[in-house]
Amino acid sequence: MIAPVALGVFGLQAALMLVDEFHFHHQRRLPRWERIGHPLDTLSVLACYAMTLVLSPGERELAVFAAAAAFSCLFITKDEIVHAKVCGPGEHWLHAALFVLHPIALGLAAWLWARGGHRMLLVGQTALTSAFGLYQTVYWNRPWQRPSLDR
Repeated sequence: MIAPVALGVFGLQAALMLVDEFHFHHQRRLPRWERIGHPLDTLSVLACYAMTLVLSPGERELAVFAAAAAFSCLFITKDEIVHAKVCGPGEHWLHAALFVLHPIALGLAAWLWARGGHRMLLVGQTALTSAFGLYQTVYWNRPWQRPSLDR
């Protein structure tokens, strides 16, 4: 039962991330702080997902995951002070929705990990997150890109 819920949450989060990326970010272009910060946000999520693949879910490992997840949930909010100056209402709403989904997705990953039997779902989520992080890093920081506005 939990796997379909997780797929729904992961899918909704991915859909909203794609709207944020390909509508809002491409529309306004990203200043340097976002070109660096957004891949770091993804890395904080990726670290949590990677734990589910390389560690066995014991009590200590779940505590480490919880600490990493809490850090990620706080870390992704770091840009909101600057976003207040450069984003419109639609992008603010989308960020709010993503902030709500973030701990839910990480909690579901921990649940799937602790229950066992969901390795392929966690591998898929980790792979998609890795691919998105690689895209963010390469696309927004490629040397041949015309410079974006640094605010």
